Amino acid sequence: MIKIKSAEEIEQMKKAGALSKMALRRVGAMVRPGVSTFELDQLAEQIIRMHGGIPAFKGYGGFPGTICASINDQVVHGIPNPDVILRDGDIVSIDTGAIVDGWVGDNAWTFYCGTPSEEVRTLCEITRDCLKAGIEQAVPGNHLGDIGHAVQTLAEDHGFGVLRDYVGHGVGRNMHEDPNVPNYGKKGRGVKLAAGMVIAIEPMITLGTNHVTTGTDGWVVTTNDHLPAAHYENTIAITDDGPVILTVDERGPWCSMQGGVM
Repeated sequence: MIKIKSAEEIEQMKKAGALSKMALRRVGAMVRPGVSTFELDQLAEQIIRMHGGIPAFKGYGGFPGTICASINDQVVHGIPNPDVILRDGDIVSIDTGAIVDGWVGDNAWTFYCGTPSEEVRTLCEITRDCLKAGIEQAVPGNHLGDIGHAVQTLAEDHGFGVLRDYVGHGVGRNMHEDPNVPNYGKKGRGVKLAAGMVIAIEPMITLGTNHVTTGTDGWVVTTNDHLPAAHYENTIAITDDGPVILTVDERGPWCSMQGGVM
């Protein structure tokens, strides 16, 4: 069942969104060769708890980390590990979630570690633009298919793959609520969007195949051809005045920063 949020509840959700974005931005600034994904995880947990939040991912379904840290051909759900060290040319997709006053904020970004190849940089930039295109369709009267179609069309026009196995989702007092939000679809199809819906739009786009495999740890999702993937996400409130990005800190949702294209 889709849970419609009041204007007051959406306003309350902005606190969780802002903290999740702060943690994401601070972790992204730490991305550089020689840093372990475990160090990134420690920083994220410190920031979230220091500001009165609870890490949304830690313990969720048994997940051991505060962040998901997915490198190169890992699409999502990479487990932070002190033995996993970032190298020049890597890209790392960081997913952070924070709970504040019972509400969840969820967002992700793919950061550059050093200097990636031009084709990987293009993949990241187009995936970011897919997120923007999807958000533009998140208005009352549209359908979930309009969001998915916008993401899918832009990605596939550039020759990239769009994951089918993993999708976006509703967000509220639970991290995963109805409805599912696919990154593919047809215009005018699917659930009709209404003011008060809050959803996470999160394109997961690959340089090659869209077929993936889940690792033996039960978490990390890797492309079958081992070509890189990018992942970008914001939590969005659908309002009569248009889409409102809830995962925004004092610098906004799109500001440039060291280590990536945020």
